[in-house]
Amino acid sequence: MNRFVSAYRETIVAVLSDRVAMTTMILAVVLYSFFYPSAYTKQVASDFPILIVDQDHSPMSRALIRRVDAMNTVHVAGASASVLEARRLIESGKAEGVLVIADGFQRDILRGNRGNVAILGNGAFLSRASSVLQSVAEAATAFAREAAASQARFAGAPAPPPIMLVQRPLFNTREGYGSALVPGVAQLIVHQTLLMGILVMAGTRREQMRRLTFSYQGLAGIAAAFATIGLCSLTYYNGWMPWLQDYPRGGNPGGMAVAGLLYIAAVVAFALFLGSFIRTRERPFQLVTISSLPMFFLANLSWPIEATPLPLVWLAKLLPTTPGINALVQINQMGAGLDEVTPALLNLALLTLLYGGLAIWRFRPHVEHLSSPEV
Repeated sequence: MNRFVSAYRETIVAVLSDRVAMTTMILAVVLYSFFYPSAYTKQVASDFPILIVDQDHSPMSRALIRRVDAMNTVHVAGASASVLEARRLIESGKAEGVLVIADGFQRDILRGNRGNVAILGNGAFLSRASSVLQSVAEAATAFAREAAASQARFAGAPAPPPIMLVQRPLFNTREGYGSALVPGVAQLIVHQTLLMGILVMAGTRREQMRRLTFSYQGLAGIAAAFATIGLCSLTYYNGWMPWLQDYPRGGNPGGMAVAGLLYIAAVVAFALFLGSFIRTRERPFQLVTISSLPMFFLANLSWPIEATPLPLVWLAKLLPTTPGINALVQINQMGAGLDEVTPALLNLALLTLLYGGLAIWRFRPHVEHLSSPEV
């Protein structure tokens, strides 16, 4: 027990005394909580410029244009004489879409037929095009419902529609980019800062000593010290930061405690095992730089797992970020119960045992690691 307490205390002191480790594991966590969400301050896209090609020039076509211009996502930037001219303006970046109202639009509607419109978007930017097309389509659909109701009243059938569609998004009620992405990326930031800090400390010790060996109690004390730092970061990113940025949060605090402990345990075990191969302080920054984006995509939070090749799905299960990000987001943002994330929790527990056992084997006393590959 004395070795455990001594190793715990020495590790905390070493982190606080090392400027790089201190910056990586503590200061970077705080800075990222302000820096990264700032890109998603507005949450939803708005005021995308679109062009109008009105070939009908009727009261109904003007009413449709006013309804489109009233949408928050888009605004009418101007009118074009032809679709070809509007296309050139889109290609030059002056507009994101075009609404084409065909000749005879009002005449066809008054005759009980369909009025023809076309909605075109700039496919070079998928998210922008999706927002523009959806917004203009919603405005056109609302206009069509009003026109249909007018036709029904004129025909003597003023009955209301049998079904009224009311859309209410769950969890991400503001339908914002920040609420969708930042909670998942926050778990990755906790992983990467903790991983980088542990690897930097391992590289420092390896530069000072030719080999690293620890007793079981000493290694447990080191792991506990790093886990304490990781739990503080995790609590910060799943408690105060979502409250500050007004993201969905607090769905299941008890479940967060269990999932958070398992996640940090898996991350520390993984980092200690990987740290046994690190020889210099610089190498961790290279590894983390090239691994952050693949880890996020392998978590399948922004890309459906059904569209991921099976070998990558199995590879992702070997990374703590995959089950950790999914479990924590589902529990904290969606209010899922532990029974609903049991596979992810079991995955984290198995990774803790796997990498923990490998770390103990790598750091066992009186064993040279000359035959093992090191980076």
